[in-house]
Amino acid sequence: MLAVLAGGAVAQQPEQSSAAGLDLPANLEIFGKLDPNVRKPTAIVNEHVITGTDVDQRVALILAANNTTKLPQAELDRLKLQVLRQLIDETLQIQEAKTADITITRDELQQSYDRIAQNFNRTPAQMAGFLRDAGSSERSLKRQIEGELAWQRYLRRKVEPSVNIGEAEVKAILDRLEAAKGTEEYNLREIYLSANDATAPQVLARAKQIIAEIQKAQQPFGFFARQYSEASTRGVDGDLGWVRAAQLPTELAASVQQMQPGQVAGPIPIPGGFSIIALADKRQVLTADPRDARLSLKQLTLKFPPGLAEAQAAAKAAAFGKALSAIQGCGTVAKVAATIGAEVVDNDAIRVRDLPPQLAEIMLQLQVGQATPPFGSREDGVRALVLCGRDDPKGGQLPSSEQVENQLQQQRVNLRSQQKLRDLRRDAVVEYR
Repeated sequence: MLAVLAGGAVAQQPEQSSAAGLDLPANLEIFGKLDPNVRKPTAIVNEHVITGTDVDQRVALILAANNTTKLPQAELDRLKLQVLRQLIDETLQIQEAKTADITITRDELQQSYDRIAQNFNRTPAQMAGFLRDAGSSERSLKRQIEGELAWQRYLRRKVEPSVNIGEAEVKAILDRLEAAKGTEEYNLREIYLSANDATAPQVLARAKQIIAEIQKAQQPFGFFARQYSEASTRGVDGDLGWVRAAQLPTELAASVQQMQPGQVAGPIPIPGGFSIIALADKRQVLTADPRDARLSLKQLTLKFPPGLAEAQAAAKAAAFGKALSAIQGCGTVAKVAATIGAEVVDNDAIRVRDLPPQLAEIMLQLQVGQATPPFGSREDGVRALVLCGRDDPKGGQLPSSEQVENQLQQQRVNLRSQQKLRDLRRDAVVEYR
C-alpha cells in the first residue's frame, strides 16, 4: 500500500512482501495442483451467504459502468474472483459495523442510490431499469452502498477518536512546506496491486488489463481505483492528494516527473507490488498558479443548420473568424454577433484550469478585450471566447494548522482501516462452495 499525506509530510513506502517469518524448507515440493478457477464464485462469510448471483450481478454492474458488454472468458474469470474477494471484504465490514450498533437505514440507502442515479443522468426508476438490462440489480448496488457507508461510519466512531495529532507534528510539516516553496508537486490518483515473486506475472497481466479498461472507458480513474485498488486510498477514489517527488518511492517519482496532467502511467513495479498512477494536476508549492486565475468571458456561438455541406460550413466559419477581428473590447461583442447571427452568453468566474488544455493555453496569452480563434465542429457549430476580465490568483499560502491536522488524521485513519480489515480477514470463518 502507498499512503501519502495530501499536501504535506511523508510518504509511506509500500509494504514489503516477506517470507522471513515463515518456516519454509529450502527445497520445497508442491503435492497436488491448485487451479483457482475451479473454485465456484460462492462463499459463506461468518454464516452470511454470498451467492453466484451476487457475484454475477456485481460483475455486471462493473461492466455496465465501463460500457463493456463482454470480456474474454479468462478475463471474466479473473474479474469474478476479484469481485468475490471484494464482496467478502464488504461483508466483513458490514458485520463489524453492526457489532458497533451501526446500521444503515433504508432511507439512507435510498438517498445515496438516488444521488448515484443522478450522476448517471437517470431517475431512480430509470436506474433500476438500466441495472436490470445490464444483468445487475438495484439490490446489488445498494449492498455496495451499504458496505461503504457502514465502514465510513465505523471508522468515524471507533477509529478517528483514538487518532491524536500533536502540535509539534503539525509545526514540523508547516516548516517543511515553507522550506519546499517553489518546488513542483503533483496531484495523484493511484491503483495499487500487491504481488510477490510467485504472483508477480499474474498481477502484472491484471494491471495491464486494468490500464486497457481505463483507456477505453468513459468512467473517471477514481471509479477503477474503488474497484481494483488494494491501497487504503481506495475509499477516496485513489486520491493521494498533493505530493512532491521526494515523498514518493523512486520508481513512482521517475514516472510522475515525466507525466502531464490527465495522463495515466503503469504498471510501475514498486516494492510489494505494482502501481498504476494518474496525474490529475501539478503546481509549484506555495506559488501562485496562473491557471487559478478567474476569467470573465463572453462566448459567441454560430450554429450550423443540420446537413450543411462541408464547403458551406467552412465558408460560415471563415466569415465568423473575420467578424471576430472587428471586436474592440467586450462592449462591441453584441453588435458584432448580431451581424453574423451568433448567440452571446456571459460566463463569469471561470477558472483557466477548468477550460480544455488547448483553450487554457490561449486564454493565458490573451489581453482583456481579445478573442480566441474560432473553434468547434460542423455538428456543433463554431464558437469563440472573448476575455472581458481576469482576476489573477494571490500568492500561494501555507495551509492552516487545522488543515494539516485533518490531513494527518485522515492518513492515519486510512492506515488503521486497512489494518482492521486485515484482522477481520484473518479471524473470519469463510467457507468456499
